[in-house]
Amino acid sequence: MNSRTLGLLLTAATICSAAAQTQPTPPVPAPAPAQTPASTTAPPATATPAKAAVPVRPAANYVVLGNYYYEQGKYDQAYVAFRAATEIDPKNTSALLGLGRSQIRLRLYAPATETLRRLIQLAPTDLSGYIALSQAYQQQYIGASDRASVVGNLGEALKVLTDAEAVAGAMTGEERNQGLSKVWNERGNVYRLQGNLTQAIGAFRQASTLNPDNGLILFNLGDMYAATGDLLAALGSLQQAVIADPRDAYNRAYYAKLLALSGNTTAAKPEAAQAAKLAPTNAYAVGEYGVVSYLSRDPATARVQLTQAIKLDPLRFPEFYYYLGRLDLDGGDLKSARDNLTRAAALGSTTPEYIYYLGLSYERGAGAVAPDRIKARENYERALKLNANYTPAKEGLARLR
Repeated sequence: MNSRTLGLLLTAATICSAAAQTQPTPPVPAPAPAQTPASTTAPPATATPAKAAVPVRPAANYVVLGNYYYEQGKYDQAYVAFRAATEIDPKNTSALLGLGRSQIRLRLYAPATETLRRLIQLAPTDLSGYIALSQAYQQQYIGASDRASVVGNLGEALKVLTDAEAVAGAMTGEERNQGLSKVWNERGNVYRLQGNLTQAIGAFRQASTLNPDNGLILFNLGDMYAATGDLLAALGSLQQAVIADPRDAYNRAYYAKLLALSGNTTAAKPEAAQAAKLAPTNAYAVGEYGVVSYLSRDPATARVQLTQAIKLDPLRFPEFYYYLGRLDLDGGDLKSARDNLTRAAALGSTTPEYIYYLGLSYERGAGAVAPDRIKARENYERALKLNANYTPAKEGLARLR
């Protein structure tokens, strides 16, 4: 929806709202005072005009505005609009759903779960509320600095999805398949966070069987195949996702990276460029173009795209700091390498590869930047705590002996 259309919708809704208001009664002049002797005559009373009632914009207007901002990625403005809608109409389910989703995006997880539970109470057969509540629990777990403190979130997410499955199961026809596919897709996400990769693949397969042309489900299935090392199956799933939705920049960008990782950089580069062209403000698409360029030995394009991706979203993708750090290491700029790899290791603290390369940047020295063997050792040991069989970290420690 463009801004012109949005303006027309809001104007029309406001006019309708104003027309529906009861017009204020015109003031009635006070009767003329009775004639009295001049010595006691009082000035005639003056009627005070009543203030015109200010039309109240209906909640639906704010929902339209909130949806517009949400689609644009302006989640703070969407939050304000949806909150205004719920203040006008606390039982507006569309407003509550939008508010809950916006709160998740803004990392207001406790308020989000409260909002979405209220939505479920008001609309117990609305599947969207259950799916969003499950996502709130998952995102709080993902965003926690101490995941052990919120490990119960994943169990709560699965409980919500059990209720969601009952709601979807009561539907009929294609709506039932679509609803159940959403439930199984979310289950796959929870299993992945629990580290149950086999169960996650099974859940995504079930979702894909119910909804075979859904690009998001195919993306998730391909991602799990890649996580288990089955690159061929991952490529097949992502290729299907691109065919199902050719304009989806996420699917195409990930497909391009998998092609590059498989060694087919010739096919990967144009796919990555197309993804970035489809969504030039999408940090993931832009950043993966940088990753593919790095893997294709095009450092100039890689640096431009990775830098731009970080400007678009500086906190979400540690991978892009990692590849910038790799570029810096390759170029001998150890100060920048340490800066970028420190960010990668902080944002992606469970990825041993990021931590290993941070250690490597400290092991090396160049010019005025001296090696720091203590920090190098600390990071190699930290990488091994995450994966005791991570060979590069073992070799790094051996070099320091």
